[in-house]
Amino acid sequence: MPDSSCPCGSGRPFEDCCGPHLSGQTIPPTAEALMRSRYSAFAVGQADYLLATWHPATRPAKLPLEPGLRWLGLKILSTEAGRATDHEGWVTFVARSKFQGRAQRLQERSRFVREHGRWFYVEGELS
Repeated sequence: MPDSSCPCGSGRPFEDCCGPHLSGQTIPPTAEALMRSRYSAFAVGQADYLLATWHPATRPAKLPLEPGLRWLGLKILSTEAGRATDHEGWVTFVARSKFQGRAQRLQERSRFVREHGRWFYVEGELS
């Protein structure tokens, strides 16, 4: 995905935004950065990154991604805590997608925890 905007909606090039996180070169410094990188991982089909950033206490054994699902955009509605020095954070977002010609909208308040300097997705509450 070189020379294109990051799927997370930051307006930055993928290679300067979520790309380094997905390739393992860097780790997201905040809960929101992890949320954005996880959205990008869904958009580019990187299930391994999604599993690696999912907290072991709630992580599924495998994560099959739906073929043909196209992610259209991410909007962060709010962020509570989740800074580089926090141990917990919440990010509320709306993610839009399209599957088999039908538009879909997912709104979730996601909970993240930081352990050993790394953020992990724990769980989400749909709204």
